[in-house]
Amino acid sequence: MDVYLPIANLSVNGLVIIALGALTGVLSGLFGVGGGFLTTPLLIFYGVPPTVAAASASTQVTGASVSGVLAHNRRGGVDYKLGGVTIAGGFVGSGIGALLFRFFQSIGQIDTVINFLYVMMLGTIGTLMAREAWASIRASRSGDKPRAAKRRHHPLVAALPGRWRFYRSGLYISPLAPLLLGVGVGILTMLMGVGGGFILVPAMLYILGMSAGVVVGTSLFNILFVTMVTTMMHALTTHAVDIVLAGLLLLGSVSGAQIGDQLAQKAKPEQLRLILAAIVLAIALRMLWGLGVRPDEIYTIAPL
Repeated sequence: MDVYLPIANLSVNGLVIIALGALTGVLSGLFGVGGGFLTTPLLIFYGVPPTVAAASASTQVTGASVSGVLAHNRRGGVDYKLGGVTIAGGFVGSGIGALLFRFFQSIGQIDTVINFLYVMMLGTIGTLMAREAWASIRASRSGDKPRAAKRRHHPLVAALPGRWRFYRSGLYISPLAPLLLGVGVGILTMLMGVGGGFILVPAMLYILGMSAGVVVGTSLFNILFVTMVTTMMHALTTHAVDIVLAGLLLLGSVSGAQIGDQLAQKAKPEQLRLILAAIVLAIALRMLWGLGVRPDEIYTIAPL
């Protein structure tokens, strides 16, 4: 089923794009990540220009997040107060990211920047995730219970002035910590088309010290609104959002998020993390290889 993408200016197999959206939705429900960190590079591998892939993936992540938030809200797994603070920071970060995107686009380096950021982020996240998952699997096989990590916020968070109580998360910290975290996620969302959940979830756990029961739902709540703003900024400034591509991705992601939420309640988390880490590292290596290989098309023509 061939479908023409007007902004990307190419024809694609619609079923393949829907399948990519479904994969993203499953990851959203399983891990609380928007899934854009896999959707964007996979779209690039398929032949979609990096700028269009990044801008359109953020639209698709919004749909996956809506479905995921509803699922976690039914179990009381969303801290709306803390999520609101990170969203405020995300709006600021999206504006900064839009300026950076336009700058790199004006000097003709935005494709290289997007690919480089993905290699760095996916390589780091995949390595850390694989090491943690493998340690958990070895401990379970040997019969030794891994030592439970104490849930405590980072000393730098404790040093920030002013404190608020976030009852659902069990925190008493400065709102500046989640605000700054939201700014960073907003910048990444604008530049890379990611939801930022693959950074937000571990940061909420190990930096803010949030309760594990509300991390995934709160992350998706943040991703939902930040990707909405990012999409509007892309549409108004970079004009790189392909509505046909985004619609096909959304079609698969909404149903995929519900499937992922069900799988998360049945599967062993350490095995899921190891599988996800392997996928992330494979994509990082593929993108690294692509940065060093001469492309088939040396020059590209992009609309102003």
